[in-house]
Amino acid sequence: MTQETLKLEPIGGNKDASEASTLLEKRDPNKAERASDDYDPHVYREVEAPTTNAETLIHLLKGCLGTGILAMPEAFLLSGMINGIISTFLIGILCAYCLHVLVKAQYIQCKKLKVALLTYPDSMKVACEMGPQCLRGFAPYAPGLTNFFLIFYQMGICCVYVVFVGKNLKYVGDVYTSSPWSLYLYMVLIFVPFVLILCIKNLKLLAPFSVLANVITLITFGVVCWYIFRGLPDFSDRPAVGAVADYPLYFGTTLFSLQAVGVVITLENNMATPKNFREPCGVLNVGMSLVTVIYVGMGMMGYWKYGDQIESSITMNFPIKELLAQIIIISYSIAIYISYGLQGYVPVQIVWTNYIVKRLDNTSEKMKTCYEYLLRIACVVITFVLAMTVPLLGLFISLVGSFCLSALGIAFPAIIELCANWPENSNPKTLLFWKDMLLIVIGVVGLSAGSYSAIYAIAQKLASGNY
Repeated sequence: MTQETLKLEPIGGNKDASEASTLLEKRDPNKAERASDDYDPHVYREVEAPTTNAETLIHLLKGCLGTGILAMPEAFLLSGMINGIISTFLIGILCAYCLHVLVKAQYIQCKKLKVALLTYPDSMKVACEMGPQCLRGFAPYAPGLTNFFLIFYQMGICCVYVVFVGKNLKYVGDVYTSSPWSLYLYMVLIFVPFVLILCIKNLKLLAPFSVLANVITLITFGVVCWYIFRGLPDFSDRPAVGAVADYPLYFGTTLFSLQAVGVVITLENNMATPKNFREPCGVLNVGMSLVTVIYVGMGMMGYWKYGDQIESSITMNFPIKELLAQIIIISYSIAIYISYGLQGYVPVQIVWTNYIVKRLDNTSEKMKTCYEYLLRIACVVITFVLAMTVPLLGLFISLVGSFCLSALGIAFPAIIELCANWPENSNPKTLLFWKDMLLIVIGVVGLSAGSYSAIYAIAQKLASGNY
């Protein structure tokens, strides 16, 4: 969200707990209610352009149904068929549960502090201050670490999108060129359109584009299924379980595909009715259920069809000389291009609100606007440079998923919940404490094993020149 859409920034804003409390004093004269236990943070949120439940669900689906879904067949190649089906459902449940944990814990923190909203970095800082004594000294560094993971994660997604669009355009373009163009040339050609979509600052303005992208995505899935079901081989030809050494790469790819923690926090904070987000049949459960089923189906069927010949994106297994295949590849590239605008403004917002705008107090609004657009252009430049440096779609997806989302999507929510309930409801004598400790261990192991496997594989590919 930009400053035009929210007065309190939801992810990386520069309002810490004390500043938020000061703002609340100004807009909440009913101090008797604030002093009571009935304080509801949702009531005091100030959102200039709130999204409806339907709009939020559309954005959630678009945020999750990105390039990762077309990489799921390759992930199943790494995990094995049966192992992939079971593991993907379990990871989907884990992702949805951790998002519930995070949103609920932030609500508890806001209620205790009597503030309307806390950013993710501030939630980590407040958690360390509220939690066990051993975490208190880490509190000043918690926001910076959280911002680092958020920025790395969102920029990593943007890099993946650039590589995806560039590779798919090249796959189609090579059919019509006598001498195949370089992948880097295709990336240069799409640079300006990516700059333009990232310069759209209001999330609500992106909603119609997200609708279009979702329609394209559904049509693409239909065509993918049509290609897949033409002449399926024997199901028993696919091994049930893959190599143990490849499982960390599978885990990273699947976590990248299913987890959208940065977008989810932003969407929940910008809802007109945030209480509906976590209901049993609310936006989060409905959205994550649909996403998980789609990912399992795509991974299973794609691997069943193409087996060891599967590419990092299943679209590059299509018979490229067929016009239908070309249309679908180009159309889905457009959908991913639209998603770049949704994913890209999150790191822009974090950098802008935390590290730039606070240093421009004496600058005119016109110059602030110029600086903000320069930042947006710079972010696009960075993602393109990184994409050109490591154009390895599948391994880049696994690295981003393992390194960032094991922390942001699993370990950090557990830490925040443990500390938000400390010590009354979360201590070594409670089940909640040990449940959160288990999630922290899963996050740390996933980060370590997945990142090592992805970096090692990337180094091997770059050394061999086989990319």
